[in-house]
Amino acid sequence: MESGGTETGAAAPAHSGTGRTRGAGGADRTGGAAAGSGRAAGSGRTEPSGGTAGSHGPGEPDRAREPGGAAAAPPRRDGGGATRERLLTAARELFAERGYERATVRDIAARAGVNQALLFRHFGSKRALFGEAVAHSGLEQLRTTPPDRLVEAVLAGLLAPQPDPEGHGDGAGRSLETLLRSVGAQDEVSAAITALGADYARVLATLSDTEDRALRADLALAWLLGIGLMRVVIRKRPLAEADPAEVERLVTATLAHLLEGPHT
Repeated sequence: MESGGTETGAAAPAHSGTGRTRGAGGADRTGGAAAGSGRAAGSGRTEPSGGTAGSHGPGEPDRAREPGGAAAAPPRRDGGGATRERLLTAARELFAERGYERATVRDIAARAGVNQALLFRHFGSKRALFGEAVAHSGLEQLRTTPPDRLVEAVLAGLLAPQPDPEGHGDGAGRSLETLLRSVGAQDEVSAAITALGADYARVLATLSDTEDRALRADLALAWLLGIGLMRVVIRKRPLAEADPAEVERLVTATLAHLLEGPHT
């Protein structure tokens, strides 16, 4: 899965053990997963005061307020409109460039060429906007990546250079860390991860002809997520410092056997 604005769609060479190319059936299943996931994470929840550090920048509110202190209207649910698309594009770009914490809502609105209050009107909160950016990037990866190369595409994002413990480094890496830390958080980002996980699992299941293909796909997805958590969040060695090419070689070979191997 891609983090909000993190483009990891450039797939690596096909993994060993695949041995076959998915035809139109695989592509149709992929497209179906992308189209069927209309679950945007843009709920109107505001972040609690003790939420993700630095998520709004100095003095930035979580939700816009009208003059006189009245709360702004709740975020729109129509999912359309040029303004909304400009905001989502600007958010994906800035999350990729700076990471979640350093991309302020003020800068996102400025890049989109709109007033900051419109960001809150359309998305409700910065966390909800990040969740929609995550969903958009993930669905784009599913739409453009052949099923038999999806594992490599996901690994490419998980194994990309990560920021150091002080937070210095690539903005895309910082956004990935924010995404992984949001697993199980019960908020808009977690909801986006859950929805995308179901879509990714459906696509991975098309690589297996076994009766327990859904279980095998879930196991593959769980391993990929665990690799991300261990490498990016926990930073456990030797995985955190392992050569990405070696990790990819070991993981793809094993997952190929899991997804396509005989039922035992």
